[in-house]
Amino acid sequence: ISVLFLTLLLLFLALFPGAFSCCMKISDEISKGILRRVERFEIQKADGLCHLDAVILHVKGRKFCVNPWNRKVEKMMKKMKHKIHRSKSHVRKQRRTRRTREKEQKQ
Repeated sequence: ISVLFLTLLLLFLALFPGAFSCCMKISDEISKGILRRVERFEIQKADGLCHLDAVILHVKGRKFCVNPWNRKVEKMMKKMKHKIHRSKSHVRKQRRTRRTREKEQKQ
């Protein structure tokens, strides 16, 4: 029976890797120092396995679960998304320029 239980547990973990990484509590306040050091963030929805809406902030290997409706958090997420979109378009422009130069050199 214990072998069957262990097998089912491993199968569950393989099929639902996020089942044990849900935020159980969220903080309404977050310091500006932490917000400045956020490397990335995830949005947790209250559907499926997790039962709480939250934003998971990743700072140097640590996770902070915060209220998604916090104005400071919303502002930080908007800034980070803007940085991502800006940097992607910048990379695309550089690639086009490099390809154009290569074509000009061949001709």
